[in-house]
Amino acid sequence: MGGDYAPKANVLGAIAAHQLLSPGEHIVLIGDTQQIKPLLTENGFNPDHFEYVHTEEVIGMGEHPTKAIVQKPNSSIAIGFSLLKEGKLDSFASAGNSGAMLVGAVFSVKTIPGIIRPCLTTFLPKLSGGVGLMLDVGANADCKPDTLLQFGVLGSLYAEYVMQIVNPKVALMNIGEEDEKGDMLSLATFPLMKDTNLFNFVGNVEGRDLFNDKADVIVCDGFTGNVMLKLAESFYVLTLKRGLKDEFFDRFNYENYGGSPVLGVNAPVVIGHGISSPTAVKNMILQSRDMITTGLVGKIQAAFK
Repeated sequence: MGGDYAPKANVLGAIAAHQLLSPGEHIVLIGDTQQIKPLLTENGFNPDHFEYVHTEEVIGMGEHPTKAIVQKPNSSIAIGFSLLKEGKLDSFASAGNSGAMLVGAVFSVKTIPGIIRPCLTTFLPKLSGGVGLMLDVGANADCKPDTLLQFGVLGSLYAEYVMQIVNPKVALMNIGEEDEKGDMLSLATFPLMKDTNLFNFVGNVEGRDLFNDKADVIVCDGFTGNVMLKLAESFYVLTLKRGLKDEFFDRFNYENYGGSPVLGVNAPVVIGHGISSPTAVKNMILQSRDMITTGLVGKIQAAFK
């Protein structure tokens, strides 16, 4: 029931994803079945292909995340996390209230022992044709050096196991490439990353390096990451408004990537864009599937033991 175009966009996305799943993989829809099932019938889809958990309670986009999770235990988001915690779901994705999704993830399935703060991840199209990763992009506006070091580990594991990048190159976002550049956070983080054997650190990168091949994984605090993410998302919108058709900028369309994985919690959780379309929802479901089948959470748990 989450997102500006719910439930229709979510239902149509689930139908599209279903065609691409293997026989042993099942989608569970959590929400108002009286709204969901007519949409399936209208689109000539057999409702028996999905499982359902009926609820009419919804957390609105403007609601306070923590209060909403506590005060609305029967909301689609709260129920989703309850089922995830009980092991009845293997992953949970929503385009609903992103704050409630973050709070729900930390409260229900909990942060992996050893991890200071979970983080949000986004994908960066590369000029060469590949895709990179940037984290954090909004879960933690303020960070400490050891937290950024851990983000490097989380990003490296995601790039290696889910994106199939061999020995991913991890870099620190900064205002210059030199070791001694940056604010207090960057200056304190750099030596930690330089000395670590937890990932392949390649040094500092600058904003202009987001879309080249200097790094596969770019680490920053959530404030910086969110500003860069919103700026990058605007490129695709600007090309549309200017009537430009460009293959590279078409890859900035958020729909292509699904959502933002929450890394550092004990189960796969994906947060979608509030304006998620059916294509975005489909890709969010496939992304969830990949996080399950690659055993990503287990790999992260093992790395932080």
